[in-house]
Amino acid sequence: MVASANTTNTALTQKLSIQSQEFANDSIAIRSLDWDRSRFDIEFGLRNGTTYNSFLIKGKELAIIDTSHLKFEKLWFEELIKNVNPEEIKYLITSHTEPDHSGLIKKLIEINPSITIVGSKLALKFIEDQIHQPFKKIEVKSGEFLDLGTNEKSGISHKIEFISAPNLHWPDTIFSFDHGTNVLYTCDAFGLHYCSDALFDNNKDEIFGDFRFYYDCLMGPNARSVLQAIKRIDKLPRLHTIAVGHGPLLHNQVTFWKDMYFEWSNNKSKGNNFVATCYISDYGFCDRLSQAISHGVTKADVQVQLIDLRSSDPQELTSLISESKAVIIPTWPLEADNELKNSLGTLFAALKTKQLVAIYDSFGGNDEPIDALANKLRELGQKEALSPLRVKKTPDPTIYQEFEEAGTDLGQLINKKKNIATMKSLDSNLDKALGRLSGGLYVVTAKEGQGAEMRQSAMVASWVSQASFSPPGISIAVAKDRAIESFMQVGRHFVVNILREDNYQTMFRHFLKRFAPGADRFKEVDIIENIAKGGPVLTESLAFLDCKVISRLETSDHWIIYGIVENGNVSDLSCKTAVHHRKVANHY
Repeated sequence: MVASANTTNTALTQKLSIQSQEFANDSIAIRSLDWDRSRFDIEFGLRNGTTYNSFLIKGKELAIIDTSHLKFEKLWFEELIKNVNPEEIKYLITSHTEPDHSGLIKKLIEINPSITIVGSKLALKFIEDQIHQPFKKIEVKSGEFLDLGTNEKSGISHKIEFISAPNLHWPDTIFSFDHGTNVLYTCDAFGLHYCSDALFDNNKDEIFGDFRFYYDCLMGPNARSVLQAIKRIDKLPRLHTIAVGHGPLLHNQVTFWKDMYFEWSNNKSKGNNFVATCYISDYGFCDRLSQAISHGVTKADVQVQLIDLRSSDPQELTSLISESKAVIIPTWPLEADNELKNSLGTLFAALKTKQLVAIYDSFGGNDEPIDALANKLRELGQKEALSPLRVKKTPDPTIYQEFEEAGTDLGQLINKKKNIATMKSLDSNLDKALGRLSGGLYVVTAKEGQGAEMRQSAMVASWVSQASFSPPGISIAVAKDRAIESFMQVGRHFVVNILREDNYQTMFRHFLKRFAPGADRFKEVDIIENIAKGGPVLTESLAFLDCKVISRLETSDHWIIYGIVENGNVSDLSCKTAVHHRKVANHY
């Protein structure tokens, strides 16, 4: 199956490198390796870099699936030329048009003006807006085929079937399945941000955490769309390989990875309470901001349905808006086209009186004023779910954090009645017995990024315990809807501030209060910076432990974080740790 390999400049000291290798009959992966990239898309942190994968299929006709990021222009074209003559490529199949996959389309057309671009209707429209020049094109949708003919040497016929997969994770996404090799090309879906020379998923355990983190950030908010895509995939012949747009190709454990997507998405799609997050594709920062707020909603165990107002069917839009528990609406361009105006009219007509509604700035440069939108919704009798989310500068990690925290607040609001009912339903004797477990009182802090883009978070904790002697390690339970949870991924650092028995009330009350989305949790607190990798150390703490996350165990409503302690100190050896005694076990 793997016939040849050609790898260049892949030393870990290189920031950017390129790799090409045959991975199935007549099929070559060209992988752009971005070793040092530390942030991506909705501004979630990366610990292992990423890759941008494109693919060549050699039938009678030659096709390429996706290109690469603009930063790889020189390396990518050099590697492409080693494998084929770019002028002989007949088709460019574009899975979706996010710049990390379409950044070299314009250059490829300059080299080969006769190339035909194949993609969904929306993808072709986005490309027109990107490159501002005419090109040959074929619009495709689910169930349609592109026949590349039979390769003379292998005798294999490469017939490509297309599968629409909107919102995974852009509205223009389409999968491609080669019936000659049983390879499914999925671009972002099933991917992971993991940079290594390994072409395939050789070590499942090594990449599982990155695979799950990628799903939670990008695919979890689209769980309903994931399930629809999997239904279409299940009608295909047995998969040989899932050729993803980021990370290693899934070949050794194809069924396992697909089952994980189904299990996680099925769990997220249970029940009827869901939030309809509207966005306008390819306008301002709408795509990324909608992803950030949706990710926050799902952290509170509430479903999300992302809705592209540019491409939604009116009947489907009406149904989703009217059935949702809450609706999130962006500002739109003042000079909106008729298609968008019609969708907006459908959206407002579908809103129910007193339905929870939140609004956010798209930051497109020519937005409908957010205050005017807020007033319009009040006049319609809608219930404000959140204060308007205003964006007054180019979105940075701090703004994305604010949006994520706002989404979590909305999810918690929706779940409020359900959570109260759950607490009341627990067996009183069991509840009281379990509540007799006591714990210390701690403030966990964490940070991410540097300088102006640094983000920080904190939470009160009592479920902290030493977990190992050598190396010294601790375990800590973090609720899934805690803002700090996003900071505590494998490889990241955090600090456990141990509170004093004789003077813990001030810190306890401060960090226990509810903070507004994006609020500085340390504004009114004395802290010591730069003595711990993980985050701020509280001046009034009894001791601190600087820890590195080694592993995470998922439970129904918490993540159990195991970290090794790399540094620590005690300020007062004569003082004891504050202890938390509960009467019941169904809440903190």
